Amino acid sequence: MSRHVAIVTDSTAYLPQRTMERHGITAVPLTVVLGDRALEEGTEISTRSLALALQKRRSVTTSRPSPQVFAETYRRVAESGATGIVSLHLSAELSGTHDAAVLAAREAPVPVRVVDTGMIAMALGFCALSAAGTAEAGGTVDEAVAAAEKRASGTSAFFYVDTLDYLRRGGRIGAAQALFGSALAVKPLLQLDGGRIEPLEKVRTASRAIARLEELAADRAGGARVDIAVHHLAAPDRASALADRLRARVPGLGELHVSEVGAVIGAHTGPGLLGVVVSAR
Repeated sequence: MSRHVAIVTDSTAYLPQRTMERHGITAVPLTVVLGDRALEEGTEISTRSLALALQKRRSVTTSRPSPQVFAETYRRVAESGATGIVSLHLSAELSGTHDAAVLAAREAPVPVRVVDTGMIAMALGFCALSAAGTAEAGGTVDEAVAAAEKRASGTSAFFYVDTLDYLRRGGRIGAAQALFGSALAVKPLLQLDGGRIEPLEKVRTASRAIARLEELAADRAGGARVDIAVHHLAAPDRASALADRLRARVPGLGELHVSEVGAVIGAHTGPGLLGVVVSAR
């Protein structure tokens, strides 16, 4: 049984399963509550099912993992040989996941450092990968945490949504902010700022908004060596086309991930989401 520092994250990192297996990363699932059914993200509800439920205006909410789920995860990871655990999670401004992990960490059989990355989606995923790389190289818990925090500080996330209504309904953006995109034909662009989803710009048409999303990502990348993720919900053609344009436009591009977000983020953004994460290496 190998002795090592283990990396735990949550399902909103949206890391490919093969990538998590290759780096030994464990993801704790959040829950989507559809009507009266509580379903684990990634295994019990598909993004297609979610999109259909949202379009039919069915009740959809999300829930953090319980401290007990985290406690069981930490126990299993410790039994696999971990001498310490770095537990990296989506912004505490958006979810109680971090708090649940903190509660469980107090009783864990090995030391656990719980980190509020202030990130979400592959902005969180890139943090987990940096921590895992440090751990694989023999780094300590403190060194893995430092690697994740450094990655977070160099990561930006921009989003286009067809409407702010889903974010308003889920309490992830205030009613006053929702007015930002309420005018006729205005399409909102958002950014992750201080762990919160904040309005950034408003654009008159969807095509202009997507073009502006591309500009923001390319400007953020500059000439630096960066990894990029393009996320979507029920918009695969838009996402693929945007990824192709960024591939041609960003000279320092390293890895480029294109993926559909899971049900937790989708429940708060609605179909039509496009997101771009730019993360300096």
